[in-house]
Amino acid sequence: MKLTAKGFGTVRLRAGEKDRIFFDDDIPGFGLRVRAGGSKGWIFQYAVGDKQRRMSLGAATPESFKTVKERAPGGREHTVKLGIREQVAHLHARVKLGEDPAGDKTESRKRAADTFEAVAKKFLAAKKAANRPGTYGEIERHILKHAKILHGLQADKITRRDIAELLGVVRTNSGPVAANRVRSTLSDFFSWSMGEGIAEANPVIGTNKTEETSRERVLKDFELRLIWRHAGDDDHGTILKLMMLTGQRADEIANLGRSEIAKVEVPRKRGEDGAPDLPAYEIDAIDLPGERTKNKRPHLIPLAAAAKALLDAKPVRADADGKLREFVFGIGQRGFSGWSRCKERLDERIAKELGRPLEHWRPHDLRRTMSTKLNDELDVLPHVVEAVLNHVSSLQSGKKGVGGVYNKALYLRERVVALNRWAKHLDAITSENVVSLRGAAS
Repeated sequence: MKLTAKGFGTVRLRAGEKDRIFFDDDIPGFGLRVRAGGSKGWIFQYAVGDKQRRMSLGAATPESFKTVKERAPGGREHTVKLGIREQVAHLHARVKLGEDPAGDKTESRKRAADTFEAVAKKFLAAKKAANRPGTYGEIERHILKHAKILHGLQADKITRRDIAELLGVVRTNSGPVAANRVRSTLSDFFSWSMGEGIAEANPVIGTNKTEETSRERVLKDFELRLIWRHAGDDDHGTILKLMMLTGQRADEIANLGRSEIAKVEVPRKRGEDGAPDLPAYEIDAIDLPGERTKNKRPHLIPLAAAAKALLDAKPVRADADGKLREFVFGIGQRGFSGWSRCKERLDERIAKELGRPLEHWRPHDLRRTMSTKLNDELDVLPHVVEAVLNHVSSLQSGKKGVGGVYNKALYLRERVVALNRWAKHLDAITSENVVSLRGAAS
């Protein structure tokens, strides 16, 4: 029989039949499925090798045979929905060309579920396990905040233009450096997605990257004094003061654990040219494991008395379940994370006293400032400064290249001297009685 708008309605099951497919005489595989309950639906059946495939094409109604032109919602363009016979003829032609329409449809449904947001959850889970908390926090913010406009899109369908437009928005709202960082995270996201078989290409490739200039901001003494004075004693303020005293990275201090505060022995040192040996002694230190540092190397940070006092002043707290927290700072399952708002408040307090906003600064400038002053003002040797900063691969460290393989010296004794010297110098800066801060800033 030929399935037409007039004839298909007369099809009936025989007595006792519960389900039967009536096939069209002209289009191979085109069928009408009739069930005892009265429902009727269109199907297309075909073979792929020795396997039979069957596709459901919707309910059978007289309107199924009509080709309909539909206007796209909110637009001027029209889409054409073919009548059922034309649809099946098109499917049959695809099968003859070696395609598998049912398999393609299943794959399309599967890929449709792979939205950017859905894939991002898997990506973030993988990154959380492989990165330090501070680094992961940056990645999470890029994906969940900056890339929010992509969340509803199918990951494999995101284009270079989509990425370029997003980066333009970030560049306008947050600056060129932020746009470059978001770009790097998105490139990593799509590379990871390709490795997981989710995406076929990385649409970030070819998008423009903004040229960056290296920051050279070194804070002046009066600026250090203002920051220290107005930082306060809350988590944010204590972290900034510890960064000033130790020169360490923000996330290394913000995610400091109680178990990382330790007593460490400075080993005995042989005297030079007949001088007596220097005895071993014990110090307070932060002992960071490799997974907590940028270069993945363990790092000891001697604590001057002022730094240890700041840590001693932070009480041991408990979580909601009564379990003592491992993190010194922050709340919940991680360390401190409220950087943006806390710095805004700090800058407001400084501006109120100074009479104008302080020149733009970042927490990382504290690290550069300490390094500069140790080298230029306190006569600390460059390789010791680099050891303090955990820059073991820099030229000044004495451990670059082949030297890095054989030179395992920690310069721990020298670092203790350097950081104690810096703590005294910083104390002189921050406690200096300045008659007019406005004058010092002019």
